[in-house]
Amino acid sequence: MILHCVFCQFDETVSRLVREDVLKALAAFSLGLEGVLAFDWGPNRDFEHKSQGYSDGFVIRFSDRTASERYADHPMHQQLGAQLCALCVGGGDGIVVFDLEIP
Repeated sequence: MILHCVFCQFDETVSRLVREDVLKALAAFSLGLEGVLAFDWGPNRDFEHKSQGYSDGFVIRFSDRTASERYADHPMHQQLGAQLCALCVGGGDGIVVFDLEIP
């Protein structure tokens, strides 16, 4: 399984509604793809105060690397990813991605 973890540093001028709209669109798109097991998203609660301004995030659970690649190569992912980048501080620099391979 692949856990695709994405952490976003949204620009402070971006409303909660706009943030939620793009994340809901990513969830709806992702859950329609073969090999996507789950999509979880929400605001960062930063209980340990170590998030360095990353306010929101999401995790997609893929069955395998092929499903992850299918997602990454899909034109809708690229379109929604561009929208997400446009809302973050420094564009793509305001996003951190971790892909964890879980045995």
